[in-house]
Amino acid sequence: MTNISFPNRSLSWNTLEPFFFKKRFYRMNVNIILYFMLIRYINPKKYSFKTMNITIIATSPRKNSNSLRFSNYLKKVFLASSTSSEVSVVDFHHFDIPAVGRGTVNKEALTDFQAELIGAWEKADLVVFVTPEYNWTVNGDLLNALHQLGGKDFMHLFNNKVFALAGVSSGRGGKIPCLELTTVINKIINFTNQYSVVSARIYESHETHKNLDDNADSVGNTIYETTVKAFVDYSLAVAERWVTK
Repeated sequence: MTNISFPNRSLSWNTLEPFFFKKRFYRMNVNIILYFMLIRYINPKKYSFKTMNITIIATSPRKNSNSLRFSNYLKKVFLASSTSSEVSVVDFHHFDIPAVGRGTVNKEALTDFQAELIGAWEKADLVVFVTPEYNWTVNGDLLNALHQLGGKDFMHLFNNKVFALAGVSSGRGGKIPCLELTTVINKIINFTNQYSVVSARIYESHETHKNLDDNADSVGNTIYETTVKAFVDYSLAVAERWVTK
């Protein structure tokens, strides 16, 4: 009996014969061979069957802000890039987390906004903070939220997550708040002894109102579309490597 050959591998009939000696086991034997081929020739890292939960947090308090517009566009790109993803957007327009020193977030009595934010953040594998750049720094509401949620009651929000960061500007900007957020988030992860990672690639959405229309669709700037897609793909790749381990 000649060998049955696969690319770069060879199976002799002597190896396969015991599986075929009873006719009634034929179907099972075919399945065994197919499984043998699959586990050797399909890259398991390339085909992920786990649903990726993604939460995008638009952190501008302004109604219909550029941050929200960009977040909604990001959602569309994430869904187009990963059909196994579930993506939600949280808007800071209804932000009501008290300032540090003036109150706390009571986990037993969350407001509607707090419950929405924390609930979406809790279930997420990938958390994307979209922040406007105000005078070359992070907006105060986001920093306040991180300070309030970075304690023992909510430290699970910083465990087994990948954080990705995007800065939004009506002109040219967005990098500095992302760099500052990297420091703050890493500090909280370290201080609370959690296990998460901040993705290295940030995105700067320049002239957001010119590149996205009122429905959060691209107006056709190829460079903008390509760079956003690259940011999304990179963030997904880091999340898949981190979360699926």
